[in-house]
Parts: sequence; C-alpha cells; structure tokens
Amino acid sequence: MLSVLVLLPLLAAALLLVPAVPDRWARWAFVGVTLVEVALAAVLWARFEDPGVNALAFEQQVSWIPGLGASYHVGLDGLSLAMVVMTTVVFAACAAYALGDQQRPRLQAALFLALETTCLGVFAAADLIVFFLFFDLSIVGMYFSIHGWGHGDRARSALQFFLYTFLGSLALLLGFIGLYVASEPRTFDMVELAASPPLQGSGATGVLVLGAVLVGLAIKTPTVPFHTWLPPAHTDAPAIGSAVLAGVMLKLGTYGFVRIAMPMLPEAWRAWAPVLVVVGIVSVLWGALVALAQSDLKRMIAYTSVNHMGYVVLAVGAAGMLADGSVDAEAARTTAVTGAATQMVSHGLLTSALFLLAGVVWSRRGSYALAEYGGLAGPAPRFAALLVLAALGSLGLPGLSGFVAELQVFAGAVAIVPWSAVALLGILLMTAVLLRALQQLLTGPVHGLSEGFTDVRAREGLPVAVLLALAVVVGLAPRPLLDLLEPAAAAAAALVAR
Repeated sequence: MLSVLVLLPLLAAALLLVPAVPDRWARWAFVGVTLVEVALAAVLWARFEDPGVNALAFEQQVSWIPGLGASYHVGLDGLSLAMVVMTTVVFAACAAYALGDQQRPRLQAALFLALETTCLGVFAAADLIVFFLFFDLSIVGMYFSIHGWGHGDRARSALQFFLYTFLGSLALLLGFIGLYVASEPRTFDMVELAASPPLQGSGATGVLVLGAVLVGLAIKTPTVPFHTWLPPAHTDAPAIGSAVLAGVMLKLGTYGFVRIAMPMLPEAWRAWAPVLVVVGIVSVLWGALVALAQSDLKRMIAYTSVNHMGYVVLAVGAAGMLADGSVDAEAARTTAVTGAATQMVSHGLLTSALFLLAGVVWSRRGSYALAEYGGLAGPAPRFAALLVLAALGSLGLPGLSGFVAELQVFAGAVAIVPWSAVALLGILLMTAVLLRALQQLLTGPVHGLSEGFTDVRAREGLPVAVLLALAVVVGLAPRPLLDLLEPAAAAAAALVAR
C-alpha cells in the first residue's frame, strides 16, 4: 500500500499529460487523487504499529542497483508517517484551492501531482539513493511551478531557487557517497547504516562527511546563512507553490537531520551540535527580525519560515549536546526531538494556510504591499477570521499546534543547553511581526486596495479552514500525534547519544 501511496500521483500526472484531457476534468482529477492520497495515509495511520528501533512498518524492498548495494527500499516509522499524512493534507488543500485557476490547469495539476510523489518518496525512502532521487526531483518540480505559474520576476526567482538548492543536493550526494564508501559491506541502505554507523571513531573524516550532509539539508531547510533563496522564491511563486514549498518541501531538509544525519553519524553529530544550536538560535532571531522589517506580506511570511525552522535546528542540535549531570538527558533529548517533529507538522499546516491566504490577496489586487491595505475586516470578515487564526497559531498561542511544538522544543533544549533560552526572544519578535501585519491589513478604516475587496470564496476558504482546524486539533488534543512521534524521537535521541 505504501508504494501505491507514493506512486499513484505520478501515474495520475502521466495520464493528465494526455492533451485530450479537458481542463475541467484535470482540475477535479487533481482534487480526487489528492483526496484518495489522504484516505490512503489515514488507513496507514490506522494500521500502524511502532516497528521499534532500526525497523520500519509497511516495508518493501526490491533490488535495483545490486552492484552499488542500492535498492528500492521504502518503509515508515512514526516520524515519516506523520510527514506523509501532513503532505497529503497540504496537497489536497492546494488542489481544492486551485479549482478556479485558469492558467494551464491540466499541466499545473500534472506537475503538482508529480511533485506530491517526490515529496512522499523522500519521507518513505529507506535507501539513500531513493531518498536523493526524490529529493532532487522535487527541486525540478518546484522550479517549473515558479517559472510557469508564478508572477513578478519569476524567471530569475525560479533560476535562483534551482541553482541554490541543486548545489545543496550535490553536497548531500557527496555526503551520501562518503557514507557508502565508509560502510562495510558497502551499502546505501538507511536501516543498515543507522544500525551500524560507518564512521564511528573516524575523527575528522566523519565530521567532514556530516558537514557535506548538513550543508545540503541546511540549504533545503533553510537556515541562516543559506536562506537567501527563500524570499524571492516565495514572493514570485503561485499561492499553491508557496504552500507546498513552505508546508512540505522545507521539511525535506529538517526530516533529513533526524532520519539521516543524527542516526548515521552520531559521533560527528555530537561534534557539530554546538554549531547547530548557534545556527538554530541565529535563525530564530534573524528570521523574526527580518520579517519585522518587511513591507511585503508574502516576504514577511517567508521569513517567518526561517524563524520556525530555526526552532527545529535548535532542538536537534541540543539533542547532541552533553547535558549537566543533574538533567535527565535521555528524556530531555526525546522531548527536544519530539518538539522538532511536532514543529514540522505544525509549520506545515499553519504556514500553508498563511500562503494560501496571501494568494487570496494577490488574486484580488495583484499586490502584497501591506501599506496599500487597511480595514479588510469590514469587507472580508471570513478572510480576516482565517488570517487571525493562522497568525495566532504561527506565533505560538496556547490551544494551537505551534504552542505544543515550541513548548517541547524549549523544554528539551533549555534543559540540556540553558543558554539556548535566548531563542525565546524569537517568540516575542514573532508576536510583533504577526500582530503588526494583522493591524495593517485588517483594522482601521477601509482604504486603498481594501475598497471593493471580495471575501474568500468556498474553494479558497474551505481548504484553509481544514488546515487550521487540524492545527486546533493538534493544539487541544496532541496525544494522537505525540503517540506517533515519541517512539521515533526517542529512537533518534538514543542513537545520537550512544
């Protein structure tokens, strides 16, 4: 069933490339296939039983390149299943949102269905070559999304995105080759590499190999100073492109930290941990400060992603640090990694919703300039309500998923690295960022581009409402998600501590 889940969108995309398929059929096929994917992911969750350390559920392995020890190997643990479920929900929301798009809808549906396969393939991969294949193809898909359906200086933004992230994928491949060469017997199998890390006791070699992996993943995440491709890519991407890029594709980097870097290079991870903690803190604070300076709604949301992904890097970095003897290090590491995983899910839901709402603004007036709007709560109350809820979730208000994630991140990280508490300033800064944007857009007299602004339609509001409803569910009743994530987080924390 897992392979069906991964490959079904690609098959549907191939069928949609047939020129005879009417545009109307293509739009609804996009919605239908993504809803089937949500249903399949829900079935996998219902049938899921934690496989334990160095094991996967729903595992399938077929020989592919035997001379290199590479195979088509897929499987899920709790972390990867959570990412798969989130991915299917975000793509389904985007498909519903795009029902009214008139710009080459058949090709757009085919492109995004193929892109869904690449994202699901990364989360399901249990072989480094399979991981890299899907990871690299996702870059190609997003390049065509920005270039083909974006606006503004879309050609330049798409090219910058592609070159920057492709450079990162080359660094990642170099790290994968380092792991392969050091393994005995040589293999790209992720389960085997995690069970017997190949570069333990290798000193500088392991540190350098992990450095290559970290650069590739950090560019995709992105963290400071590898984040400069993100704002132009988001600003010029179509609404559903931005939602997928932020909601799903940024997680391909952070997921790689937990799935590859930590368990396969635990000794080198401990050496890099102080750097990662510092990078995480800088990303949290810098992302919030730069977001506060933005006058463009979409660029502001883009920089909030740098802030939110900084929490993930801080948490996984802290998990590799030596703790004070008075601290229950194992519990603190598990809490931090669980918080990082929860933050990935929360950010996927909330930031996708924010970008879809930014798309509503663009579709009405063709401008993201905050100063050109005001008083939108009057003519567009439904839009205002959705935007307020998404913003409050993003700043970490209790009762929403962002609070659950950030609470765990700081509870775990500060217990191990007390000085990481300085990153709490990021929450204060994010509050200023989002409340300032809400004030400029929604309050005061109706003026400028807000005059005659029509409220969200059903196809725009419903997918956003579903994403936000799930964020509320996670915020109020996080136990089902945490039950899924905690065993995988504990396993990753234990591997990096050995």
